[in-house]
Amino acid sequence: MTPFKLKNFFILLGLTGLLGATPAFAQAQPGVAQPNIIFILVDDMGWGDLGVFWQNQRMQANNRSEPWQFTPSLDAMARNGAMLTNHYCAAPVCAPSRASLMLGVSQGHANIRNNQFDKELQDTYTMPSVLRQAGYSTSLVGKWGLQGANAEAPNWPAHPLNRGFNYSYAYIRHADGHEHYPVEGIYRGKKEVWEGKTNVSAGLAKSFTTDLWTAKAKQVIKQQAGKDRPFFMYLAYDVPHAVLELPTQAYPKGGGLNGGLQWLGTPGNMINTASGTPDSYVHPDYAKATWDHDRNPATPEVAWPDVYKRYATLCRRIDDGVGDIMQLLKDLKIDQNTLVVFTSDNGPSIESYLKDDYEPIFFNSFGPFDGIKRDVWEGGVRMPTLVQWPGTVPTNKVITQPSALYDWLATFADAAQIPAPARTDGVSLLPALTGKGQQKQGVVYIEYENNGATPKFDEFSPNHRARKRNQMQKIRLGDYVGVRYDIKSAGDNFEIYNVVTDPQETKNLGKEAAYQAMQKEFKEKVTQVRRPDPEAPRPYDLEPMAAVNPPKLAPGVAWMTHEGTFPWVTDLSNRPSTQSGTRPDTELNKTGLKEGMIYQQGYIKVPKDGNYQFTMNGNGSYLFRLHEALILDRSYPDQPKLKLPISATVNLKAGYHPFRIYYHHTGNGKPTLDWTWQADGIMEQPVPSTVLFHSVEN
Repeated sequence: MTPFKLKNFFILLGLTGLLGATPAFAQAQPGVAQPNIIFILVDDMGWGDLGVFWQNQRMQANNRSEPWQFTPSLDAMARNGAMLTNHYCAAPVCAPSRASLMLGVSQGHANIRNNQFDKELQDTYTMPSVLRQAGYSTSLVGKWGLQGANAEAPNWPAHPLNRGFNYSYAYIRHADGHEHYPVEGIYRGKKEVWEGKTNVSAGLAKSFTTDLWTAKAKQVIKQQAGKDRPFFMYLAYDVPHAVLELPTQAYPKGGGLNGGLQWLGTPGNMINTASGTPDSYVHPDYAKATWDHDRNPATPEVAWPDVYKRYATLCRRIDDGVGDIMQLLKDLKIDQNTLVVFTSDNGPSIESYLKDDYEPIFFNSFGPFDGIKRDVWEGGVRMPTLVQWPGTVPTNKVITQPSALYDWLATFADAAQIPAPARTDGVSLLPALTGKGQQKQGVVYIEYENNGATPKFDEFSPNHRARKRNQMQKIRLGDYVGVRYDIKSAGDNFEIYNVVTDPQETKNLGKEAAYQAMQKEFKEKVTQVRRPDPEAPRPYDLEPMAAVNPPKLAPGVAWMTHEGTFPWVTDLSNRPSTQSGTRPDTELNKTGLKEGMIYQQGYIKVPKDGNYQFTMNGNGSYLFRLHEALILDRSYPDQPKLKLPISATVNLKAGYHPFRIYYHHTGNGKPTLDWTWQADGIMEQPVPSTVLFHSVEN
């Protein structure tokens, strides 16, 4: 975030006198409705799998050697709302991607990285806990996989009910999502579905999980509709990921309140498709589909291979489910006040778990990009994303601004009229979605490790085929991305691509003289947006954080206060303040704040390269960032703290480093926050006022 300027403080101060005291934002603003929110996440569906993104173009081209599939309900969602064509997942595999979604932080800060499946999601603010604080009823239906493996069921430390959900009906373990018939366990063995902390698997005979999740979601929505508080639902499908199993039968006719999938609630007949033969139904659009397999129109076409009929049927089943839910919202007359988001957790896979291999080249599920699941090329990380909110998000809207999966926590908090916790990395996308207000620029940052290689698909550019992955990193700034594969050291150059003009990332600009300043910018930026994780070591963990060329500076720290009751440590720097000014240090107790937030920002001048240990100790909740990196976080749980210090060591380059300090005062005495540092040649001491500066540029 660009450091605020002193002049803006006084503008805000003047506005405060006109507008009155800053609202607390701890609950909905009177007269303004909070929307219901449904977040639909699918597993391993590529950008190119949706008709409106890519498949419709293939159909219109009518090249019989390039088959296509249909997603009519999702296409309708795009017409009725917005397409985000430059939306990125947080990581190219499910567990870290979903962790970043729930926590609202990038992989530079998430506690689940790489392939840490079933690892315990950090006990801090989550998407459901934030919305629950805003008055929402919160539910999970589908796949979780973030519960913590080292505990006996159902006492997982990060069970959904322990991370902000009021209700859950889900596969809790990651591996359970690899089988889509929990009772029959046709290909991967029997699995367990849990309602809250009760195993309810025994009654789910012939229950195909895609249908099961849709039917349960509809039941929960019907129960929540019309109540005096809004609801948030996280609907996490487990297909087309893993074994490409088929439904038992055709999707039930109709949709919504009285048609489509229905929850029956009878053991052995739990939903209205729990009959017939499991793993048997192929959608009629694909059952007899043929294609020009040899690219020779003179020879007869042949039937699609079974594995691709299966894949297309699974994508269509999700499409049917989404259409069914959208119709339900209309039938319940809540569609106008329900924000629905559809996206995927990562790019398309090469897995089928069947005797026949599956490759995403049949439908070009990766779209116009290269890369698949576990790649950080665009095809592995750019997601098909749709948003519908009738009357608020315009129809047929296309948003090209880059955004990321971890932006949704801040977005939903904004829609719910509650400030997002300051520890989140994302930004609200509401301005871009609604066309109202100024859209803040976020940062797309991805890191991941995998010992495989990019497939040798002919569709991929030669510079990507068979590329060893190992340690990978990607950052996007504007139209350009910096990508590193098989990273050996922090000094490795980025490959640089303009993904607007070159979406396939074929022309590496990183070695060209004209892009050396950008090369330097990428190398410096990635040191400023992340913190190392000992459980996911990187070759660049020890690289010092780069300093910046500051604007015109003056001694001291800029500060502002926001009087009021707030739910947690939050960032209100862009809201009208109660008071503001500058002072020579970061002392808090002279602000006169009785209850609320104190925000301080400026630059710290580091005298020489080296490791610096920062320590904070206060009687409230607080958070400290250098650049965008989260250095010290005592923001959760937000309550008066015993004065116990917390410390972190950061390797810093000499020069100026922008910092932000957020402090939440609950009215317990005077606010206090001690801030010390120490380094080689510097004994532990309060950070001296001689190294603190603030911007005075207009």
